[in-house]
Amino acid sequence: MSDLVYCNPFLGERIEFERAILGAGFDESTADWNVHPDWRLPLPNIDGLIAKSAELGAAARQEMVAGIRPTPEEADLYEDVVMLGLYYQLRPDLDRAVAALDRGGAAELAPAWDRFVDRARHWYAPLSPRPDEQGLARIFAFFFQFCSAFHRVFDCIIGTSQPAVRLRAQVWQSIFTRDMRRYRHVLFERMGDHATLITGPSGTGKELVARAIGQSRFLPFDPKAKRFAAGVDGFFALNLSALGPQLIEAELFGHRRGAFTGAVSDREGWLEACPPHGCVFLDEIGETDPAIQVKLLRVLEKRRFSRVGESKERAFAGKLVAATNRDLAREMRHGRFREDLYYRLCADTIRTPSLHERIVDDERERHVLLAFLARRLVGEAGPAAQSLVAEVERWIDSALGRDYRWPGNVRELEQCMRNVMIRGEYHPAAVRRHGGGNDAGDKGDPAAARGDDPWLALADEMRGGGLSAEQVLRRYCRQVHRECGSLSRAAQRLHLDRRTVKAKVDEE
Repeated sequence: MSDLVYCNPFLGERIEFERAILGAGFDESTADWNVHPDWRLPLPNIDGLIAKSAELGAAARQEMVAGIRPTPEEADLYEDVVMLGLYYQLRPDLDRAVAALDRGGAAELAPAWDRFVDRARHWYAPLSPRPDEQGLARIFAFFFQFCSAFHRVFDCIIGTSQPAVRLRAQVWQSIFTRDMRRYRHVLFERMGDHATLITGPSGTGKELVARAIGQSRFLPFDPKAKRFAAGVDGFFALNLSALGPQLIEAELFGHRRGAFTGAVSDREGWLEACPPHGCVFLDEIGETDPAIQVKLLRVLEKRRFSRVGESKERAFAGKLVAATNRDLAREMRHGRFREDLYYRLCADTIRTPSLHERIVDDERERHVLLAFLARRLVGEAGPAAQSLVAEVERWIDSALGRDYRWPGNVRELEQCMRNVMIRGEYHPAAVRRHGGGNDAGDKGDPAAARGDDPWLALADEMRGGGLSAEQVLRRYCRQVHRECGSLSRAAQRLHLDRRTVKAKVDEE
């Protein structure tokens, strides 16, 4: 049970711990509830864990009250069992508080805090030493962070495939590390020192991952005021590809009055506005100007920066999360991205999988995502959403085929649903280019998204004999398949058997 308290809830180890604890009472039918978007509490296994923790805790408490003193290890195990029971008893209150924050409201935690203190003092009374009010406040804050992080990760990363499951587990580790015991005792106030880098193709939800991490940071709880000691709204997102270098500097670092044309007053930037428990998210960091890269390197190394137009140093106290769809290894080889900046960013790296990877792993993935998107579009999970999903799936199967690779990933899938809902059809950019002569780029390809020609990129790799004949064939098949949008069209264009094209594409 102690191991269960500190395990990653999105890994298979959680199921194994629960099975070991509950024995014959374990409900196999709901064991994998953490991969399904329609999960609901209470669940049989959760109820069983609550009962088991109460049983074990009561037995141990009775022995301590009777005068039997636990060893330090036994005391730690007892506290873990107590924490599991307290958390699940408090969970409904925490769920409501997180939901209120998501709606833009305030988290009313005073009643939950009072109930927690009353129950915690009962269970901790036999221990010596026992947590004081500040110690209980920290446990309460951990409970809220745990609940908030679970909702952020589970609600933002939808899917039943193994790539989706692994992504949720990786995001959880970015928040708590792989050792939650160490996090609880040492690292909970130090995770802001470690930047996170999110890579992956366009349209795979990198900003959702960044928000899940940035909005799940530890917040100290003030037991006197019965509220968090810091604000809960501390996520600042900046798309670096949408602004010129001067505007990026002004937004990120702030500026002094008169520093440049239009700077009519002093202004703080997002690094300065970010609170100690907040997060600054830099999207498309692979497209930043070299001068900005130098300044960002200093922020990561020294946690210091200066406003544009002044020399006074200021401190950055939050966490930095960056994302890119570019191949940073290639960018460094071509001198477009600084190696020292990369090695300051890569201590915690997450890669978001493509939609194609997810669908290949689990054919249910497309349906699960469409059902989720339909609920958002029509505002309910009833017949209207189900009807829309069925309509979109019929259209995709008949017009694009089940082997369509979705180069625009989940973003493209959502736009497909919107198109079909409004106009009854959807025309991918890649299909239009092949069939109708439209030169619009492939939205799902990182090279196209940044204005590069993928054919020139292939030629660049071939120049000087850099690729073997087999590699050339695989890359060529993959590029033709990307443009055609389906294996059948690619096979026809290449004058190859469809199975041969599929083999070459899947090898890549």
